[in-house]
Amino acid sequence: MKILYHHRIASKDGQYVHVEELTNALDELGHELHFVAPQVNENADFGGDGGFVSKLKKALPKALYEILELSYSAWVFIKLVVAILKFKPEVIYERYNLYQPAGVLAAKLFNIPLLLEINAPLAEERAKYSGLALQGFAKKIEDFTWRGATHCLPVTDVLADYMREANIPESRITVIHNGVRQQFIDEMMQHDINVNIQEIVIGFTGFIHPWHGMDKALEAIAEHKELPLRLIFVGDGNILPDLRQQAETLGISEKVEFKGLVTRDKVLDFVKEFDIALQPDVTAYASPLKMFEYMAVGALIVAPKTSNIQEILSDDTALFFEKGDKADFKKALTTAITSYKVLDCKRRAVKQSILDKQFVWQENARKVVELAEGVANEAHY
Repeated sequence: MKILYHHRIASKDGQYVHVEELTNALDELGHELHFVAPQVNENADFGGDGGFVSKLKKALPKALYEILELSYSAWVFIKLVVAILKFKPEVIYERYNLYQPAGVLAAKLFNIPLLLEINAPLAEERAKYSGLALQGFAKKIEDFTWRGATHCLPVTDVLADYMREANIPESRITVIHNGVRQQFIDEMMQHDINVNIQEIVIGFTGFIHPWHGMDKALEAIAEHKELPLRLIFVGDGNILPDLRQQAETLGISEKVEFKGLVTRDKVLDFVKEFDIALQPDVTAYASPLKMFEYMAVGALIVAPKTSNIQEILSDDTALFFEKGDKADFKKALTTAITSYKVLDCKRRAVKQSILDKQFVWQENARKVVELAEGVANEAHY
């Protein structure tokens, strides 16, 4: 198929990984893609922000920045029109962003179906975490964009509920979780899970926030100094100096490693070492990329017992704790540490489940194409 792929990501982060993995999978399947998107600096460090745009966002009043966002959509609309006239796509695939109705408008103008990938209810998310000046207006634009799409692709069923609340018919909603590339899974399947190891590696990837409760992870390790434990943090966070100080105070500095921001491939190299993997917190509707990588390597996963995570994991494949309960998080991690060998059944089960549930980028690409072919055929009638 000829697919016009539209997104507004300028930063090299988890969003960038999602776009890269899905588009690489579509390319592997032989489909022709044309992009309408900001230029991402391929030489930038992974985890880097959007450069000028991020600085502008910080400098301007929120209302003015939001108006500029919507104004930018007019420029994007022109770019989409030019791309449609030149490329003549059969379908538009868009990664949803707030104040970005251009894709819907261009799709309607040319009667081209639009598949809208939705990773978060951004009007709600931005209002909660970074502030939103024009909340009512932003929600109206969001609903217009969601309703105007031919088909919505939320990453969890919890997120799909937001579409249902916006009166989008079930027939126009398909949940597609995130995943892992097939090549990484194949590589990991060649290695059997070994519980008779000299050292148990506990790992976390991502940005570390104070509410993650990583101080409790350090306490759990300190309470079992006699065991061969190593904790690896891969990622950044303002709390890192505090965690370093705590590790030193607890006398476990030699058991804790802070890797900081590393390249994407290097992240996966570290994840391959994880025997126990931590998902200390999660937004209620997310489909965390790291979770699928933890699954692929057969790590014993410690995760919050939330509806969106239980779409991915079960009691057979993970150790759960109550979300936001740091003491329960510590208790679950302690169980993972002290019952590590006994719980190897969960590791084997989680590794197999990524295949059974088809959490694979190539499978996601096939689902996207199947939907695209369906809506493209309907558009011709």
